[in-house]
Amino acid sequence: MKARVHVMLKNGVLDPQGAAIQHALGSLGFSGVEAVRQGKVIELDLADGTTEATIAQMCDKLLANVVIESYKIEVL
Repeated sequence: MKARVHVMLKNGVLDPQGAAIQHALGSLGFSGVEAVRQGKVIELDLADGTTEATIAQMCDKLLANVVIESYKIEVL
């Protein structure tokens, strides 16, 4: 079984990488980009029957910094 975890900074947390990407896009001539939020995607190959609750524990303990990041689990 496969799962994909999308990790993003929570709203209100400054995103310096997103700001750098936004600035670089403007420098390259791409106008109209009003905001950029940068995150990460983690793909997991898991044993069949792994529960979403177990994946959430993985996120809470290692994959995401839950103080400043939120995550979304997608079981594929």
